[in-house]
Amino acid sequence: MGLLDFFGGGTPADKAQRLKAKATQKYGDAATRQKALQQLAELKHPDAVPVLMNRFTFAVDPQTTDAEEKQHVFEAICDLEKDAVPPVKAFLTRSDAASSWALKILDTVLNPDEVMAVVTDELQRLGANYTRDPEKKEVLIRFLEGKQDERVGPVLVPFLHDMSDDVKMAALKTLASLKYEPAREPLLTLLTADETAKRVQTACFATLIETGFTVQGFREKVEAKLPEGTVVDKSGAVKKRGS
Repeated sequence: MGLLDFFGGGTPADKAQRLKAKATQKYGDAATRQKALQQLAELKHPDAVPVLMNRFTFAVDPQTTDAEEKQHVFEAICDLEKDAVPPVKAFLTRSDAASSWALKILDTVLNPDEVMAVVTDELQRLGANYTRDPEKKEVLIRFLEGKQDERVGPVLVPFLHDMSDDVKMAALKTLASLKYEPAREPLLTLLTADETAKRVQTACFATLIETGFTVQGFREKVEAKLPEGTVVDKSGAVKKRGS
């Protein structure tokens, strides 16, 4: 059986699966992997997307080759436009890896409101439960930074209690830009908890300064943890000394 015969029959999903091993081959001849990626792109079918998405989950040397291949895959998936959405969303849900690429694709092919729905729904699904790799939570939370949408604040507050300090800090930074008042008390609870890490406390203070939230109900505990150069003013707001 010739090469053309081998890849000519079957459904797009069948063809994609036959190409998977070569398309996700990290070592060996790069030309073999690149040819398989090109054949997947030429299928122009959403059934090829799950295999293509796997290319974002590993890196190869040199970095220029890695970047070029990933950009090629990104463009091939985006060319499918809305047809790419279901498999990319499915990848985002089931995989902790390459979430930034999945989000980049969705942000390209969907309108802002649709992307917001995907991100907030996925964050709500994930919740503050333990995950082995919290990077996906961080990526999704940081995507929301600076976005004024009523869905953002409520979905972020639970992550102030996440088991990962990096996730907590991402949530704090994004909430700081939002100035979401219902986050005030959970933020102060986090700041004043004995088990809260020093760097998370520092992020809490930065958020308090940026939002102007008062420390009502927590003043004594907050003042006991004030970093050098900050004060709690008469109104109860944390400020940099002299500002």
